[in-house]
Amino acid sequence: MTLLSLRAGRLAVDLAPEAGGSIARFAMEGVGDLLRPASNAALATGTGKDTACYPLVPFSNRIANGRLAIGDEVIQLRANWPGVRHPMHGDGWAQAWNVVHHDPHSAELAYVHARGAGAAGWPFCYRARQTFALHETGLTVGLSIQNLEDRDVPAGLGLHPFFVCNADTELACRLAGVWRTDPEVLPLQRVPVPAEWDFSRSRRVDGMGLDHCFDGWDGEATVTWPQRGLRLVLSATEAFRHLVIYVPDGQRYFCVEPVSHANGAVGQTRLTAGATLGGEISFRLVQI
Repeated sequence: MTLLSLRAGRLAVDLAPEAGGSIARFAMEGVGDLLRPASNAALATGTGKDTACYPLVPFSNRIANGRLAIGDEVIQLRANWPGVRHPMHGDGWAQAWNVVHHDPHSAELAYVHARGAGAAGWPFCYRARQTFALHETGLTVGLSIQNLEDRDVPAGLGLHPFFVCNADTELACRLAGVWRTDPEVLPLQRVPVPAEWDFSRSRRVDGMGLDHCFDGWDGEATVTWPQRGLRLVLSATEAFRHLVIYVPDGQRYFCVEPVSHANGAVGQTRLTAGATLGGEISFRLVQI
């Protein structure tokens, strides 16, 4: 597995194009890992599933029972994720990406999906692109998807970072609504954000046991590690106005995922023939 290394000041990023176009490591000298680092075994799978961060293309989260409804047309998709019967997280995480450009501070990766290719069997052709720019205060990731079909088709985007979670780690973000879910994490009902999931003031995440999609996000979230004396400001452009927050029980990581659509709703989106959906997500670090 060949990794691409980016370095700037005290920051280091290692990219794994062959493992789902993922980030294998994002660390700060004197502080340690900011995202969960990928093991050699994880990278050897050739997927981004257990890496530090991977792209979500052409959709985020689950499509219930693999039933993709596009108007009167219904397409049946295959399951693609170990232990989950619903297709999840698209194709990009499970495919090798091509290196378009790489220098000490930046890189560009691309993935072209042919009809029916890949584990998910997504039925529409598209081109996905990621750009990475590392500077002394943070990392900016550009993510886009271009529709290569001659008709309008569903398309979505997202980024899935795994933040290191210590006992005192806090999260702050402003959100409007959340989808309650069934035992298989499929959305049931959108409700206003309840008090127990209100992050408008920074609060500890450890032990919350969340796996939900929120909407009405203003595009900024803050992760704080008080004992490490460090804050990370996560910012996303307008393409990403939903946020999936995943805090699994018993793990030393949690996820704050900027995404373009609500869980299960990619079938309601449309990207016109030849058009591109894209935006940027930045990770800015501040000593406190």
